[in-house]
Amino acid sequence: MSVSPDLKVERKPKLSESVITAIRKQLLAGEILPGQKLPTEGQLTETFGVSRTVIREALAKLAADGLVEPRQGAGVFVTEHISTMFGALAADMGAKDSIALHVLEVRLAIEIESAGLAAIRRNAAQEAAIQEAFFEFERMLLASQPTGPADLAFHRAIASATNNPFYVEMLDVLGRRAIPCDVTSPWSTELVQSDSYQRGLQREHLVILNAITAGHAEAAREAMRTHLGASQQRYRERLQARQAFYASSVKAAAGE
Repeated sequence: MSVSPDLKVERKPKLSESVITAIRKQLLAGEILPGQKLPTEGQLTETFGVSRTVIREALAKLAADGLVEPRQGAGVFVTEHISTMFGALAADMGAKDSIALHVLEVRLAIEIESAGLAAIRRNAAQEAAIQEAFFEFERMLLASQPTGPADLAFHRAIASATNNPFYVEMLDVLGRRAIPCDVTSPWSTELVQSDSYQRGLQREHLVILNAITAGHAEAAREAMRTHLGASQQRYRERLQARQAFYASSVKAAAGE
């Protein structure tokens, strides 16, 4: 039986996506306020008529987008210092390749100055937090585990060391989408998960860390500019390679 070319088959949305959409709408409408605790897993299960697994998947996605945060032993709370409108926008970006480049462009505008300010303004505890995130990245890398959370923690610790909460808020808006090397990112590939690739990231992190701990603001800015600029270039090269592969695949298929 032939299938009409005009027939469109739409993918049935996952149950977790329906839960995510519903919670986002409540956030945007102000029905759930910043800092407010979400209902328990059991309550959400009853409300949406789905399993606990579906609820956990939805909450993990909302947390990855920076809209909610789990607190050990207390539950899941709406992120306090974040614009839910911007957070929802970041969550709706989808997996379009160009978005990763847009995110990196925004990060360049934010994080170059945050690195310089961190070099000047950080206190001992904040400097220690940056170092801890750096060594956590190293630990995860040696253990062959996802480094994305540690990578984000490193950049977030630098933003926090500016002592200007808006730098942290902007990174929280971007959430884990800010880190393409995270295996949970829609832009993650085998290349960015490779040891050699992430070793390169860590070398760039070390230059940033050394400049901040030395209190050299301009060196810290330049190190961050180099790091994020290199990330832009690496991602452009991956996109070009992907496009070339697609073009060759189409050509090969046409010749069959």
